[in-house]
Amino acid sequence: MTKLLIVTDEMKDWSEYFPSEQVITVEHYLDSGDERSTKNLQVVNLCSDYAYMSSGYYCSLMAEARGHRVIPRVMTINDISKPFLLSSDILKFKELPKDTTSIDCKVYFGRTPEPSLEKLARHLFEQFMVPIIELTLEKVHGQWQLQKMGPFPFQLLSDPEQDFFIESLELFSSKVWRKPKQKKQYRYDIALLTDSSEAMPPSDAGALKHFKRAANHLGMNVEILSPNDLSRLGEFDGLFIRATTNISNFTYQFAKTAEKLGLIVMDDSESIMKCTNKVFLTELLARNHISAPNSVIVKSFDQEWQGKLMQQLDFPMVLKIPDGAFSRGVVKVKNQEELSSEASALFEKSALILAQAFMPTDYDWRIGILNRQPIYACKYMMSRGHWQIYQHHNSGRVSSGGYETLDIKQAPKMVVDTALKAANLIGNGLYGVDLKEVDGKVYVIEVNDNPSIDHHVEDAFLGDALYDRVMSEFLRRMQIRGL
Repeated sequence: MTKLLIVTDEMKDWSEYFPSEQVITVEHYLDSGDERSTKNLQVVNLCSDYAYMSSGYYCSLMAEARGHRVIPRVMTINDISKPFLLSSDILKFKELPKDTTSIDCKVYFGRTPEPSLEKLARHLFEQFMVPIIELTLEKVHGQWQLQKMGPFPFQLLSDPEQDFFIESLELFSSKVWRKPKQKKQYRYDIALLTDSSEAMPPSDAGALKHFKRAANHLGMNVEILSPNDLSRLGEFDGLFIRATTNISNFTYQFAKTAEKLGLIVMDDSESIMKCTNKVFLTELLARNHISAPNSVIVKSFDQEWQGKLMQQLDFPMVLKIPDGAFSRGVVKVKNQEELSSEASALFEKSALILAQAFMPTDYDWRIGILNRQPIYACKYMMSRGHWQIYQHHNSGRVSSGGYETLDIKQAPKMVVDTALKAANLIGNGLYGVDLKEVDGKVYVIEVNDNPSIDHHVEDAFLGDALYDRVMSEFLRRMQIRGL
């Protein structure tokens, strides 16, 4: 379980707030052997000065050297002092107010008293993880320009600002003032991110229950978080994403924020980036000489794309939007007319789409990989009368084929070996590799960064052991990290 520690210049800085044993001076923190030996620690560095070689700078530097999770991190301190390096990211933010020509605000742990700036405040904190950020933007000739951005010392806050600051700090971590009561004390806390509005989540309720039970047996507590709980990540030691990932949605933000806070994350933001884009995967597999269906990257801005495509692929062929999931954004075209129509629809969502040779099979293999080791094997049958595993009907109903879960040793060695090679190009997280067997050859269809694990499906052979293996990997990584 993570302990939260607030570090400030002097204890008198905290005289306006409720006393707390979790507030110490920077001198105490730098000299104390107790804090040096406590690794499962979240440090909030509230020193008034983060300048290079100042006591505030050394607070963050020593925290990282001791394996503590700290905000702000040293890299952030170095970068935020150079706003010109960061301004482009802020100025491209799409949610800036349109009815004003200047913005002058303070951001407290991702919050601001001004409702119109809530999204900007959250964005800044996700990017920089600084307790208080002072920001000034001005619109010049219709374009926003960054005038000032940097840390602001809480010691200089006015009385109204102090109230909002302490409220924001308390929301950032409820453990500042009180420790949640639990029937059993656990060494580690894991956030399990889900989306209750998702029609086809990666894990059903039964699987989530088994993940939680497996973690409890290993001495870890699991709490389910929703997409609105980003500010709570500081309470946890690990993040397990069980919502469909995408660069453009909340899952990627959660992964990036958790990584900045020092959490163990599965799957990490780099895996999300690599796996969710089929264009990237196609190039990656080709460059590493891993067999995949004959594929062509089609560009909407190339006026001759149809002619070039037809020189490389024949009908029927499959068109895919780069970030589709569960067979969504995937269409089969049988002639030139369908190609033009379907491609035009997909080009409205992406400047690049993927065209692949159509390879009909009765089933696809799914090999589950964890930390570069195969852990389960499934056959996913095609939906009845359809060429895909999932069939999306016009009514909104989704039907799917059956499945067969096997001992990993029963899967063909060539299938397992190819899956491992593909997954190892991504990283050492949890992946599901989809493959086809055609005429004695194996082809990688895609690598999924948060593969489906449903109760009575992927766990049909291993049972509880599957959940134990996944949660044991969290435990192993936390112990190695020294949390």
